[in-house]
Amino acid sequence: MLDQRNHQDTFAEQYVRALAAAAGVRVYEDDDGLLGFRYPEKSGYLASPAIDVRVMSCATPSYQGPDLLFSGLDEVGYNELVEGPFLVPRHLFVVVVPQEGDRYAQVRTEGLTLGRLCYHRGFEDEQPIASPSATRPTTVRVPLGNVLTARSLRELAGRSA
Repeated sequence: MLDQRNHQDTFAEQYVRALAAAAGVRVYEDDDGLLGFRYPEKSGYLASPAIDVRVMSCATPSYQGPDLLFSGLDEVGYNELVEGPFLVPRHLFVVVVPQEGDRYAQVRTEGLTLGRLCYHRGFEDEQPIASPSATRPTTVRVPLGNVLTARSLRELAGRSA
């Protein structure tokens, strides 16, 4: 059995993969530890547009106004998402999971329900942190309106064109 942290992170990645399967978006892994999502058709002038994503999880979320305050990235990890320019846009996906692992997935008569929600955020106009530290956490504001769904994932992957 996985320890709690690995269980939570594994669930978060599989949650996002399930949405990708529902969206018909291809998933790949890159050498930077990011998951990539490729739109399998032409979008605008570009064939197979894609996004790269850092998938993170959170069992004890903190909120301020219309945002989830995510503190699970250190400054170096933040800069890996921000410090471009990147040919393939980078995003952060934060899956808010139940605190109890047995509530991650609920099987009901209507079907399978995955626990909680995933939120997304891009970093197009953000500035990297000068002299980043791998030991200092940074707080990222993720809009609660940016709920990841099959449709929004398809749009994010296709919009990179």
